[in-house]
Formats: sequence, C-alpha cells, structure tokens
Amino acid sequence: MGLFDQILGAIDNPNQQASPNQLSSILNVVQQVSGQQGMNSSATQAVLSVLGSHVRSALQQQQANGGRSQVASIIEQFAGTSPNQSAVQSIFSPQQQQSAVQDAAQRTGIDARTIQMLLPILIPVVLNLLKTGASNQGSVQNPQSNSVLNAFLDADNDGAVDVGDAISIAGRFLSQR
Repeated sequence: MGLFDQILGAIDNPNQQASPNQLSSILNVVQQVSGQQGMNSSATQAVLSVLGSHVRSALQQQQANGGRSQVASIIEQFAGTSPNQSAVQSIFSPQQQQSAVQDAAQRTGIDARTIQMLLPILIPVVLNLLKTGASNQGSVQNPQSNSVLNAFLDADNDGAVDVGDAISIAGRFLSQR
C-alpha cells in the first residue's frame, strides 16, 4: 500500500491524527515555498522526493540505533509547518545533510544553496506528513501505532513510498473535496 493510501486510512480513522486540515496546511507550505523560490510545484515535489528518501534512510538508521520510540519522539517534537533548523539537525548529521543537498541538486537541477536554504522549511513538513498516522493518544507511548511512519520506514525502496508523489496526490485529493 502506498504512502498516500496510509495517509487516507489515517484520515478515515478517528483514532489517528490525520485530517484534511493538516494535509491542507502541509500543501500550503509546499505551495508557498514554490512561489517564494519561483519554482513550479513539480520542482518542489521533486526536491521533496529526493529529501524524503534521505529522511527515510536517516530515520531507519536512528531506528536501528535507538528504536522506534526515538524516531516517534523526533517526529512528535519536530513535525510542523514552520521553519525549524533543529528539525534538520535532529534528522541529519552534517555529512548526511550535505549528501542530501548535493543529491537533490544533482537530481533536480536546483541550486544546492537553494536546497540548503529550504531544508529547515521542508524537513518539518516531511515529518508532519509522517505524523498524520500517529495515534491521538500520542505516538511516543505506542510508536508502532503510526501506520504512515511504519509504511515509510518499512519500505523496500520499490518506489511506493515517495513524499513528492504523496504531496501531489494530496493536492488532487483536497481539490476534489
């Protein structure tokens, strides 16, 4: 099941945090970033796709070292729609951050300085997307209960978990409501 299918399931589940309003807030930030940077939405989604794969690797590594509750705690603390450099630092080591920026620049053609500047804006948004599957009782107490995070971390890299695609589908979903 794809990432957006998990998000839809969370929206339909009253025991999970996901809501159309949360999804709308995430999309608004992505659209604002696109507009402020003079990028079209597909370019921003491409950056999110690349960054999403780096976030997945970094969170998988943190899960291996500190367990799922450590990852759930990071998401709980740093998910949002406001810029937050601490969110970037909680996910990436300086080397991982540089690797993510360079990879995104190479794969999207967007200047590395621009991507570096966008990290504190986009990383909290990615974490907010992952938070949609958290339990209303809090995911830190029961980190296994976050179906969106589970799908994201347990992906076998077959392309079914793509943050950029999930954002694009979310936009279409919300416009049909």
